Amino acid sequence: MDATNGLRRLLPFLAWFPATRETLRADLLAGVSVGLVLVPQALAYAQLAGLPPYYGLYAAFLPVLIGALWGCSRQLATGPVAMVSLLTGAALSQFAAPGSEQFIALAILLALMVGAMELAMGLAGLGAIVNFVSHPVIVGFTNAAALIIAFSQLDKVLGVASVHGVSFAAGVWDVLQQAGSAHPPTLLMAAAALAIIAGMRRFAPRWPAVLIAVVLTTALSWAIGFENKLLAQPAQFADATARAVVDSVLATARTVKQLGAGIAEKTIALKKLEKSLESGHPQLLALEYDIQALRFELKAAEREHRLRARELRHFVLRRAPGAEGAADRFYLEGLVPPGVRTDGQRWRFTRIAGGELVLSGGGEVVGAIPPGLPKLALPHVSWDEVMLLLSSAFVIALVGFMEALSIARAMAVKTRQRIDPDQELIGQGLANLAGSLTQSFPVSGSFSRSAVNLEAGAVTGLSSVFTWLVVLATLLFLTPLLYHLPQATLAAIIIMAVANLINVKAMVHAWKAHRHDGMAAAVTFAATLAFAPHLDAGILIGAGLAIVLYLYRSMRPRVAVLGRHADGTLRDARLYDLPTSEHVIAVRFDGSLYFANVPYFENALLEQAARHPKAQYILVVGDGINELDASGEEAIRNTVRRLKERGVTVVFSGLKRQILDVMERTGLYALIGAQNIFRTEDAALEAILGWIADPGFDPASCPLRPGNRPAAAAPPPALAEKAQQPRTP
Repeated sequence: MDATNGLRRLLPFLAWFPATRETLRADLLAGVSVGLVLVPQALAYAQLAGLPPYYGLYAAFLPVLIGALWGCSRQLATGPVAMVSLLTGAALSQFAAPGSEQFIALAILLALMVGAMELAMGLAGLGAIVNFVSHPVIVGFTNAAALIIAFSQLDKVLGVASVHGVSFAAGVWDVLQQAGSAHPPTLLMAAAALAIIAGMRRFAPRWPAVLIAVVLTTALSWAIGFENKLLAQPAQFADATARAVVDSVLATARTVKQLGAGIAEKTIALKKLEKSLESGHPQLLALEYDIQALRFELKAAEREHRLRARELRHFVLRRAPGAEGAADRFYLEGLVPPGVRTDGQRWRFTRIAGGELVLSGGGEVVGAIPPGLPKLALPHVSWDEVMLLLSSAFVIALVGFMEALSIARAMAVKTRQRIDPDQELIGQGLANLAGSLTQSFPVSGSFSRSAVNLEAGAVTGLSSVFTWLVVLATLLFLTPLLYHLPQATLAAIIIMAVANLINVKAMVHAWKAHRHDGMAAAVTFAATLAFAPHLDAGILIGAGLAIVLYLYRSMRPRVAVLGRHADGTLRDARLYDLPTSEHVIAVRFDGSLYFANVPYFENALLEQAARHPKAQYILVVGDGINELDASGEEAIRNTVRRLKERGVTVVFSGLKRQILDVMERTGLYALIGAQNIFRTEDAALEAILGWIADPGFDPASCPLRPGNRPAAAAPPPALAEKAQQPRTP
């Protein structure tokens, strides 16, 4: 039996078998349904991550299969998702130009690091680590991230240039300033896609709205020639300023390429020499120094190239066709000489290809997708790059796993399946590791596709195997059909996908539950927006604040002086306006006693002793004390001694077994005395009332006496106010 359990732990997908015909049919239908949603979503999320769209298909390839085989949820759909894609793009845009070779290499390395972290945490049984990020923090982060995702697509909806690597507000403002230069066909294409998806979700919710929007807009794009691009040389730019920027962009591009080649060449030479020379040899040190110097030069050149390319993307050009085979001329908008006829279109710079500038006079489309499966290769691992991406990888691993686990748990409520967080961590880790071998960026569990999977009737993880087959067929046979898919459609898909993530009510609810929770949600929301594109800073600030606020609350736990209520129980005397005794003080401490709150505990008891000079006994009702550390033990010891010197005896009741164990091991139990420790507060008060030696004290008239039932006290103001409100019949 143990061997079987161990095998199922190693290969959890064995639990899917034996499969019945009905199960296979249900999984096939669900898997194909998810696949039809996944393909267009994957293309869109790759764009959100700053990668060429077809990398989304790579992220939807192996991770979908591996995540299902080694995860614990049978309906969770693993693959590219909006939140993780946004975090990936935001993290990498600080170090490389989106879509560049370096950017792609960093994205693949990031997937490897995220997978390694998740796998390590899963094997170490650290699935509970998600509890360190509170729900209000996630709510604040999700709302902010949803806004960032939606506004990040504005440039693709309007068909204008965007600025990468700047603050969220600066990027949005830059795009809005170009609204007057929007490309009308692109705007109409985005509006059409949004209308199709929103309309079908409302009037035909069972139909694949995203797929239909993709098919219709792609067909329209092909029919009207939505894409319109051409190649241009620097000499074709009439304006001297524009020509200077073009020359600069081409020069920095050549410099980046040359430096990259130089680094690769010297790295190969270094590896060859390492086999024949000892570590520390002058030749090795010289080569290492040269490589580091080239890397610094490369970073500077890449930064300069990004700045120049950003400037060039803002140029709006008018084309004057050349006469009788002469080259076309390009003029900055508003600077076309009188009498020069143009083609009436606006042209913009998009990228560099083979030393020439690619200009677009129409809408952006997905373009050519390399046919076939992604190459199987180990990512390039550099220690400098690993350290550079370390904090981002941790945040992505944490957020990605939290997203996957919350989705799995939500579905488990309906399917009554037991969810193992550690096993799901292993599944997500292996999915990212496998994805990094096939050029994938980081992935996680998808809420929308998991919902489709569940609603379509998926019974086992075989549904994800069928989804993988749909992606496989797409990569092998269907990529040519995606060439004319408009980028505006992908932007619309992203906007509609994240619309449901905006949940203001959840933030208001957190504030109502506890102001500290509301504060954590609000600060996380504001910090995420303020630090964008450094989104990891936002969630780390929120998580840190939530922990600090929790520690602050635990530093000042509720200490209630007790009185006898009309129902015979001891309750908060101040809250219920109950009488107390001058000879014995009953105090309840609601919280664990540890290093952060021991001064508060000491001060509370000493303050009560000072307020009641006749009191000979203080009863500490310890039902709420769940933990006692060394600082707490020392605080009790000192307080007992100090009060004893004043003639006040401290008595305890209701202490839990773990608290008594600490007291016995440290000798505190003997110091307090077994006679001063009771199981219940009533037993303790019975004994205390018999011990008080004051001649003027009458135990029978003590308001704390067990069995004493005073007249019913008025309820607290809040409760009284609530009771007076009229009830709806």
